[in-house]
Amino acid sequence: MRLPNIPGFDQQAFEKYFKNTGMLFVGRIGSLAIKMIVSIMLARYLGRGNNGIINGGLAYIYFFSAIATLGLDQFIVKELHQFPDNRDQILGTSFWMKIMAGLCCVPIIYTAYLVYPAKGTPYNYILIFSTIGIIQAFTVIDAYFQSQVQSKYIMQVQIAGNLISAIIKLLLIYTKQPLIYFIYAYTFDFLLISVGYYFTYQRKQRSIFKWSFNYKLAVKLLKYSWPLIISGIMVSLYMKIDAIMLQNIAGVKEAGAYATVAQFSEAWNFIPAVIVTSLFPAILNAKRDDISRYKKRIQHLYDLMVYLSLPVAIIITFASPLIYKLLTPEYAYAAPTLSVHIWSGVFVFLGAASSQYLIAENFNKLTFIRTGFGAIVNIALNLILIPHMGMMGAAIATLVAYASATFFIIFIPKVSDQGVMMFKSLFLISLAQKIIKR
Repeated sequence: MRLPNIPGFDQQAFEKYFKNTGMLFVGRIGSLAIKMIVSIMLARYLGRGNNGIINGGLAYIYFFSAIATLGLDQFIVKELHQFPDNRDQILGTSFWMKIMAGLCCVPIIYTAYLVYPAKGTPYNYILIFSTIGIIQAFTVIDAYFQSQVQSKYIMQVQIAGNLISAIIKLLLIYTKQPLIYFIYAYTFDFLLISVGYYFTYQRKQRSIFKWSFNYKLAVKLLKYSWPLIISGIMVSLYMKIDAIMLQNIAGVKEAGAYATVAQFSEAWNFIPAVIVTSLFPAILNAKRDDISRYKKRIQHLYDLMVYLSLPVAIIITFASPLIYKLLTPEYAYAAPTLSVHIWSGVFVFLGAASSQYLIAENFNKLTFIRTGFGAIVNIALNLILIPHMGMMGAAIATLVAYASATFFIIFIPKVSDQGVMMFKSLFLISLAQKIIKR
């Protein structure tokens, strides 16, 4: 099957880079379809209140994911590329670092809950969810297969894990089990994936029992990753603070309805990461060989992000009432909120592309600064809007925060041209210029 032609990219080069992550993309699409169906059925079964309680707990744990993962994954891939013979030491060191970070998160989460709890979500639920930080240490295996350009194994684990998880949740619904069983089921999802990673890795004479810990390597990895830990915390606040603030200000039922909005709206947000991962090596090659071509390819990438996200935003804006017919009438009033929230995806897509540019140009601090700016805008607007507008206020705050963070760089002289390029893509000026040239 021939892959589609992407403007600004050589077809042969595009196929080479896309196939490296194409299987992962297929796996995520399959997982997304399974999760969406189950999420709809869960929302109908649990109702707004219980749905809000569960999603409040998950959002709360999300804040600490950056600490638990230590921002190591991309550095693991890099180390494995550079020192393939040191595989067992790299994976072993990273694994135990993540285990220790996950354990350290448990008392930190407890302290944070005492200071700013997710009202309505009992701490024992949060405690169960906090074990996810320890279980996810097995994602180092995911990084290993990425370094080997063998995403098909990750795809197989993810699809199989999501199928089993879906069956378990559907059985719980069918047998009408209480909420606590679903708390354990969500946590079990991560254990299931980790077990899948374990058995996949154990094949072909590989074994996690050969892994070893190296203190010097741990210090080296932590030295590289600590800025990403801080950045990850800011991203967590930026992405999920609206859910917790809505739950604490407007209650779990409003948060439960808003959770369905976020699920429908954010379901597509993995796409820009996959596309950028596929195409950015070709863009970096152009930077090395031809600066003019490099700039054109970046513009084409921004155009592509808009071409993908804008139709989705338009379609869901008008289709949101129909979408909510899949749910019970209890959630129907959330449709207008989805029509607003979905537009934040356009800025997520553009932001993912511009973040790769900032990393390629070694402007990592700007990525952190603009994310922090977005988090501040989000918190401030949530405090102002949620008391008066409920979840619609949260959606508006999210949209404005995402747009502000994405275009923050237009005020930084050394990268302001990227803001202009994104504006050209967003308002289809770049597309009009291409049509005129033809």
